Amino acid sequence: MIRELVFYKNYFWEFYEQQPEQVQEKIDYVLDLVATVPRVPEKFLKYLEGTDGLYEIRVKVSSNIFRFFCFFDEGKLIVVLNGFHKKTEKTPKNELEKAEYLKQTYFQEKNL
Repeated sequence: MIRELVFYKNYFWEFYEQQPEQVQEKIDYVLDLVATVPRVPEKFLKYLEGTDGLYEIRVKVSSNIFRFFCFFDEGKLIVVLNGFHKKTEKTPKNELEKAEYLKQTYFQEKNL
């Protein structure tokens, strides 16, 4: 494994468990790819311009698009945050703000 994925609290899992099995299987595939492929294609992992180190893990199942915010901590550790079903071209502002808040909270808790 090239990268280790950790899931901050239950935000990812709460979203994941609400998805149909076909979507869960594709999410599993993409997460495995992110963890094991030396150079992850931008199609699956993309840096979010205008943020402080946030990335999105990108999953497409037929015409449905799912996104999971994440960030790197200590090199090859990827912390996965919240997920959402993307329905518009633009990333929803409230989801992005939630991810930024969760990232800040993660580091505050880590530094206690």
